Amino acid sequence: MAIDKAIYTAHATSVGGRAGTSESSDGALRVQLSTPKEMGGSGGAGTNPEQLFAAGYSACFIGAMNAVAARQKTKLAGDPKIEADVSIGPMTGKAGAFGIEVAMRITVPGLDRDAAEALVAAAHEVCPYSNATRGNVEVTLTVV
Repeated sequence: MAIDKAIYTAHATSVGGRAGTSESSDGALRVQLSTPKEMGGSGGAGTNPEQLFAAGYSACFIGAMNAVAARQKTKLAGDPKIEADVSIGPMTGKAGAFGIEVAMRITVPGLDRDAAEALVAAAHEVCPYSNATRGNVEVTLTVV
């Protein structure tokens, strides 16, 4: 499903793939990339696409939670926290193809479990990352 009108577009350039670099057009993001040892790489000091995806998705999801809470006039006692895991591996039934899975453990201060789970479910419906991955990536959300 397409967006009606872009309100922001991020620009980044990557060179060298998993053992290269990525940089945003404004210079705010400059990262060295390295392939994890588990994937046959050096496991060097750089980050990797899965870590970047975990950071981006979890930060965006918190933004969606805050937006939903504001719309519902729900007061949060503090900042939500998300521990996100993005796993990569061979896809079942697709020889040679790789896929990702996401698991997020979400802490919502000041809300009881039912209210926190309702907030997380509503945020999952509006979060751009959730909408982009829905039907393509297995996403597990757990309120802790």
